[in-house]
Amino acid sequence: MAKKKSAAKPAGDMDYPYLILVLLLLGIGLVMVFSSSYATAYYKNLPSAYYFIRQALFAAAGIVIMFAISYMDYRRFKILSPLLLIVSIGLLILVLFIGVGNYGEKRWINLGFTTFQPSEIAKVAVIFFFSSMISTYSEKMRTFRYGVLPFVLVLGTIGGLMYLEPHLSGAILIIGVGAALMFIGGTHWLWFAGSLGAAGAVGFIAINFIDYARKRVEIWFDPFVDPRGKGYQIIQSLYAIGSGGLLGLGFGNSRQKYLYLPEAHNDFIFAVICEELGFIGAVIVILLFVLLILRGYWIALHARDKFGALLVSGITTLIAFQTFLNIAVVTGVLPVTGASLPFFSYGGTALLILLAEMGVVLSVSRYIPAPKAG
Repeated sequence: MAKKKSAAKPAGDMDYPYLILVLLLLGIGLVMVFSSSYATAYYKNLPSAYYFIRQALFAAAGIVIMFAISYMDYRRFKILSPLLLIVSIGLLILVLFIGVGNYGEKRWINLGFTTFQPSEIAKVAVIFFFSSMISTYSEKMRTFRYGVLPFVLVLGTIGGLMYLEPHLSGAILIIGVGAALMFIGGTHWLWFAGSLGAAGAVGFIAINFIDYARKRVEIWFDPFVDPRGKGYQIIQSLYAIGSGGLLGLGFGNSRQKYLYLPEAHNDFIFAVICEELGFIGAVIVILLFVLLILRGYWIALHARDKFGALLVSGITTLIAFQTFLNIAVVTGVLPVTGASLPFFSYGGTALLILLAEMGVVLSVSRYIPAPKAG
């Protein structure tokens, strides 16, 4: 990952292009939370700007945290990574007993003034722990003992706990990011080939012999087989996207957000973006994500050490996976999983953690070695 360069310079300026992209996405996301949520707030007898104000307050706190972390030496996280992993596993166990949810699941812990998902902390913990392990045992990553076993145990434990919530999209994201870091770190490709084969076999069995899985696939291919049940949400999402056309209906003019589209200000906010801002607006949002992801990988490639490169690679890959998964679900390319759209979907603690991750990337960028003279 990280290339050998000249001696590392002391901490300097953060990567301003990356910072600008983060703030642009955050700003547009806040505006779209307001537009997509005021109908829901009115229906619940809340102030029309209720969700927007809460999201804006968390965003302000997140920006402070982001800048504070950006001025820390990211190498400190290497020491803290085992503790963070233990805490995250403890919270995933705790949520199974005291967790709350909207549809019978147990994904959130209620703090009184807000709720948070332990899975958000688990995502960060996996990135930190895997980055620490891989950078420490980089020369042994092709062996089973160091390059496969500890990572499979961690992913199996966290994935299993999240399956019990259940939180399928979160488990997919964590396993995907963990596998990506293992691949970058040097785990032999044959292990990935074997894992993909096993996953394919499990999927085939589930689709053909488990009624629930078969029904989900049927809804995915044709949501109109159950238009008032399992297919309702994706149908309303497609109506919203189709209504937007090229230029959109205009900011604030979405019709589907008036209680037709469930989770309009959360997991399905991209459908409202398409409806109000049209194809062009949606493409601009996607382009901003693409630029953020590319800039993140650029920072990873220029990091001064392997740990920093892996940290940024993991965070960037997580954003890439989550953005793709959300947009693919909203547009009907993939079955509904419940993945949120970074910077856009309503959720205060998730936004705080995301901005903290952006602070880690900016911290790594401040230690990029200076280019050689001449």
